[in-house]
Amino acid sequence: MAMARASSGLAYPERFHAAASYAGFGGSGNSSEVSISKFSNETALLLYGLYQQATVGPCTIPKPRAWSPVEQNKWTSWHGLGNMSSTEAMRLFVKILEEEDPAWYSRVPEFVIEPVVDVEMNDNQKVDSVASNGNYYPETKTIPVENGSVLETQDKDVVLEGLGSVGVYDQWIAPSISGQRPKPRYEHGAAIIQDKMYIFGGNHNGRYLNDIQVLDLRTLTWSRVEAKAAVDSVESSSPVPLAPCAGHSLISWGNKLLSIAGHTKDPSETVTVKAFDPVAYTWSILKTYGKAPVSRGGQSVTLVGSNLVMFGGQDAKRTLLNDLHILDLETMTWDDIDAVGVPPSPRSDHAAAVHAERYLLIFGGGSHATCFNDLHVLDLQSMEWSRPAPQGEIPSPRAGHAGVTVGENWFIVGGGDNKSGASETVVLNMSTLVWSVVTTVQGRVPLASEGLSLVVSSYNNEDILVAFGGYNGRYSNEVNVLKPSHKSSLQSDMIDRSVPDSVAAQHNATNLNGESEIEVGPEGKIREIVVDNVDSEPTNIKREENGEHILATLKAEKEELEATLTKEQLQTLQLQQELAEAITRNTELTKELQSVRGQLASEQSRCFKLEVDVAELRQKLQSMETLQKELELLQRQKAASEQAALDAKQRQSSGGVWGWLAGSPPNQN
Repeated sequence: MAMARASSGLAYPERFHAAASYAGFGGSGNSSEVSISKFSNETALLLYGLYQQATVGPCTIPKPRAWSPVEQNKWTSWHGLGNMSSTEAMRLFVKILEEEDPAWYSRVPEFVIEPVVDVEMNDNQKVDSVASNGNYYPETKTIPVENGSVLETQDKDVVLEGLGSVGVYDQWIAPSISGQRPKPRYEHGAAIIQDKMYIFGGNHNGRYLNDIQVLDLRTLTWSRVEAKAAVDSVESSSPVPLAPCAGHSLISWGNKLLSIAGHTKDPSETVTVKAFDPVAYTWSILKTYGKAPVSRGGQSVTLVGSNLVMFGGQDAKRTLLNDLHILDLETMTWDDIDAVGVPPSPRSDHAAAVHAERYLLIFGGGSHATCFNDLHVLDLQSMEWSRPAPQGEIPSPRAGHAGVTVGENWFIVGGGDNKSGASETVVLNMSTLVWSVVTTVQGRVPLASEGLSLVVSSYNNEDILVAFGGYNGRYSNEVNVLKPSHKSSLQSDMIDRSVPDSVAAQHNATNLNGESEIEVGPEGKIREIVVDNVDSEPTNIKREENGEHILATLKAEKEELEATLTKEQLQTLQLQQELAEAITRNTELTKELQSVRGQLASEQSRCFKLEVDVAELRQKLQSMETLQKELELLQRQKAASEQAALDAKQRQSSGGVWGWLAGSPPNQN
C-alpha cells in the first residue's frame, strides 16, 4: 500500500524546517555553504537572509569586516529585511524554494530536521541548537488513516486535516471528503463564513434547488442546514416560503449571507435581496428602497466596501442586460448608474472583480449566440467604462466561469463556449493586466464545467482556492482545491520590498566603495543581489572586469536608447508638422464651407423672393382670366342687343309698306 509523505502536508513551522533542511541550512561546520551551492548566488543570499530572519529575528549584529565581501553580503541580505516578521520570512523562504526547485518535496528526507542555526557571522557570534532528542533525526510516528493508508508524520499525535493536507502548489487536488455529499448542481451560490463554505440553491436536471449545504474546511466534512422558513420582518412575522433559485449571487456580509437576484419558477418583477443567519438558521427578506433593478439571473454582484455593484444578467423574458446598479448595504437603497463610455455588450454568466476598491473588472460571459473573452474596466469614482488591451496568454471565450481575487491576482476557473469546457485555470494580474495560465486539467472533469463555484480560504496564512459543482454534460458535486504559489507576484514582492532609509544609506555608501553588490534604487528598494563566493583578490579582478563589461553594456544601451529617442523625436516632429498642415487645411475648408453656406443662404433668399413673385403673377393671371370671361360675356350681350334692335327695325319698316299697299292707315303712334 502506498505511503503518504508527511512533508506534502506539513504545517508551519515544520514545513519551513523541512525546506531549510533540504536547502542545507543547519547541521554543523560549513554544511549550509556547501548545500546552498545548488542555487544561484542571488537565491542563496536571499534564502540565507530569510532563514536568519525566521530563526534569529531582525539583524542586530554590527557590519562585518570590510575585507570579507561574502560576509558583508550575507549581513546586507539579512539586514535588508528590516523588521519582517518570522512567519512571513518562513513563508517567503518556502515559496522561493518552491520556485527554484518545485520537486523538493519528493527529495526531502523522510525525517525532517528540527530548526538548527549554524552560521558564523564573525569570530564572536555563533548560534547553535540541537534537536530535542539529541540527534538531527527526530522520532516519527505512524498513524493509520480511515481509508487504510498510512501517513508518516513528525512528532505529531494527530494527522493534518482539512486544507492542511494540501501540500503542492498550482495543482488541482480532489481531497478526501467525509459526510453526505450534496446533490450535484450548477449555477448555485457559494460563500465562506468562519472556515465554512456555504452552498445555496442551484440547478439539477432543470429543477431549481433551495437547500443549504455546509462544508467545514477544517475537517472537510459536509453537513446540511435545515433552514427555517423565510420571514418578512418588515410587513409581518408570518413564514414566507423560500423559492428555489439558480443563477443568483451569494455574498458574505458581516456574519450573514446575502442572496441577490436569481432565476425562479415564478419570478418577481424586481430583484429580491434575502439574508441568511448561519447562527439562527433563518432566512429573511430585506426591504430595499429606491428603484430596484428588474428581476434577473446570471448577473455579477461584487462587494465594494459597503456597496454591492450588480452588472448584466438575463431577465425572465430571456432578454440580455448590460445595466449597472449599486445597492448601499447601510441604507439598503438601490441606485441606477448611468456610466459614461462604452459599456460591455449585454451578457450573462460573466465574472466580475474589484481592484484597489476602485476598479470593477468584467471578463467573458455569453449572449444567445456567442461567448466573449473581452475585458472591461469601470472606474467607480468617475463611473467611466474602458476596454484595456491585456497582455500575456489571453484566455479563450467562455461563459459560466467563476473567479476570485487573491491580492492583485484574479483567478478564473472553468466556463465553456457551448462546445467544450475551458480546461485551463488562468490568472490576471490586475495591476499589470497580464494573463497567465496557472494549470490545465485533462479530460471532461468538473473543473472544466460551466456554472461551478469558486471561493478562497486560507490555512496557515496561505491562500487556497476551493471549487465545487458545475455541469459539463453531467452534474457534479465534487470539491477540488488549489494552493496558488503567486509566482507572478512573489518576485515583485521581494524585489520591491522597501527598506529603511538608514539601510539604503549604508547600501549606497558601500556601493561607492565597491564593497557591496546590493543596489538600492531611488525609492529605497532592493533591486539586485549579486555575490561570487571566491577569494577577495580574484573577486576584485572579476568585479573590475564585470564593471567594465557592465559599463560598456550600459553605454551601448544608452546609445541605442538615444538613437531610439532621436528617431521618436523625428517621428513626433513629423507628426506635429502633419498635424499643423491638417489643421491649416481644416481651417481653409471651414472658411470655404462658411462661404458656401453664405452663398447657399443668399440663393435660398432669392428663390424665396422669386416664389413670392410667381405667386403674385399667378394671382394676377387668374384675375385677368376672370376679366376676359366678363368681357366676352358683355360682348356677347352687346351683339345680342344690336341684333335684336336690327331685327325690330326691319320688322317695322316692312310692316309699313305692306300696310300702305293694303290700304291700312299708318300707325299714329
